Amino acid sequence: MIRLLIVDDHPAMRAGLTAVLRAEPGIIPLGTASSEEDLAPTLTRTRPDVVLLDYHLPGADGLKLCRRLKRAVPAPAVLLYSAYADSAMVVPAILAGADGLLNKSAPAPELFDALRAVARGDRVLPPVPRELLEAAGQRVDPEDLPILAMVIDDTPLGDVADALRVPARDISRRLDGMIERLRVEIAAV
Repeated sequence: MIRLLIVDDHPAMRAGLTAVLRAEPGIIPLGTASSEEDLAPTLTRTRPDVVLLDYHLPGADGLKLCRRLKRAVPAPAVLLYSAYADSAMVVPAILAGADGLLNKSAPAPELFDALRAVARGDRVLPPVPRELLEAAGQRVDPEDLPILAMVIDDTPLGDVADALRVPARDISRRLDGMIERLRVEIAAV
């Protein structure tokens, strides 16, 4: 059974996702949150295996929320969910620690498969096109290039810190800076 928390600011989307996911065997929607403020108490109450997280929440940043969720103990799997999910979002999603990235237009069976995959520890991320990786390398500080490369290669952050001989908190701070530089701006809908 996959215990799921849905985080989306649109009431109709939360209700629709809850109804569709409730009908799917093996997936149990435990609750929903509509904002960053709702997230902490809902997480504490539900303790989900997977968080289906809208990339764009008014007044919040889905990437920062993803980073925060991935620091929790135990950390849930996070599937970023966006109407604008495309290859341009892959690098920031990886840096934020997302386990998956899915477009909201994906058919229900694809959503079910993605939730099951991230719940069992697989990553559901589109490949990073070489040109996007090169563009990301141009936008980050030169001293952050080794971090970018290792994180893209799925190197655990502790190993990145050890390899570079810097404290893990410095790696985390530098990741936050890279995410900020690489984040995809989405107009409010």
